[in-house]
Amino acid sequence: MDNLIALWESTGLYNFTGPQVIMMLVGFLLLYLAIKKGFEPLLLLPIGFGAVLSNIPIAGIAEEGGILHYLYFGIKSGIFPLLIFMGVGAMTDFGPMLANPKTLFLGAAAQFGIFATLLGALALNLIPGMEFSLQDAAAIAIIGGADGPTAIYVASKLAPDLLGPIAVAAYSYMALVPLIQPPIMRALTTEDERKIEMQQLRVVSQTEKIIFPLMLLTLSALLLPSAAPLVGMFCLGNLMNSCGVVERLSKTAQNELINIVTIFLGLAVGSKLSADAFLKAETLGILALGAIAFCIGTACGVIMAKIMNKFSDTPINPLIGAAGVSAVPMAARVANKVGLESNPHNFLLMHAMGPNVAGVIGSAVAAGVLLSLV
Repeated sequence: MDNLIALWESTGLYNFTGPQVIMMLVGFLLLYLAIKKGFEPLLLLPIGFGAVLSNIPIAGIAEEGGILHYLYFGIKSGIFPLLIFMGVGAMTDFGPMLANPKTLFLGAAAQFGIFATLLGALALNLIPGMEFSLQDAAAIAIIGGADGPTAIYVASKLAPDLLGPIAVAAYSYMALVPLIQPPIMRALTTEDERKIEMQQLRVVSQTEKIIFPLMLLTLSALLLPSAAPLVGMFCLGNLMNSCGVVERLSKTAQNELINIVTIFLGLAVGSKLSADAFLKAETLGILALGAIAFCIGTACGVIMAKIMNKFSDTPINPLIGAAGVSAVPMAARVANKVGLESNPHNFLLMHAMGPNVAGVIGSAVAAGVLLSLV
């Protein structure tokens, strides 16, 4: 009888708690969104699976000695986000931005959501049950940049205890770009503005594409060294792609390396979706602020594009301003789709890639500013 009791007490059925069941259901929900709905599946799938694994009682998968515990070191040390940034850099073409440098302002404008949300996170301290430090608020605010690796990097440095909800919020809103952005874009633009056709972009030389990442890295080193890790890895990946002499390295960064790191990063993030760390009042605040940050960033990008169109010699379709958030290339595709709805001959994809790439740079700079000040 004692053996049977011991066997029963060693089962998951005996040891499961209500919060663990809830978090496992959250993990299954993320898997559903990834597989059935196609929402950012490359990351939501491993994150969701990691959430399920980390909430299995007794197994200790996410505890010291478990595989997820060791994988988390890649996030805690900042290695995984930086390696992903290198892969993203290798897949990025600066050509559209260099062909129309004015789009840098759109990428910068879309980062206003980050700093507005920083104040919002601090304001939540007035609500009973909410308690965010300045470091917590800064980590939450970076969600507004719609850049998952940057959000994870900043959270790992400033608020590691909030990494789980911040990562889930960042990637969830990135996945929901096609649902969140169009209503904001339509509300802030007129039908005539959405019909604006932009001039064809000039051809950017390979020399320009080689010089730009080197120049960007130099400026980062001189003006904002705290952003150098993110900017540096991004520029390295881009230089490998644009220089044309290390094709094998570039393809590895774009494919094998980033895919392997994505699996590890997703599982490690999922390991932080344990019941005791996630089921708190602060989590709802983070999810709400993340949505607000993303909406503000989108709106600011569109408004900046409207202002630029008023004073520009060449027409600028305000829709491309929404691509100033760094959800590459999804935000650019959304801008193109909304433009085509108003004008079937209006192809904005390449024009929107300019602010989209600028948004990646802008989020990295914003992260550097927050890390320096906080």
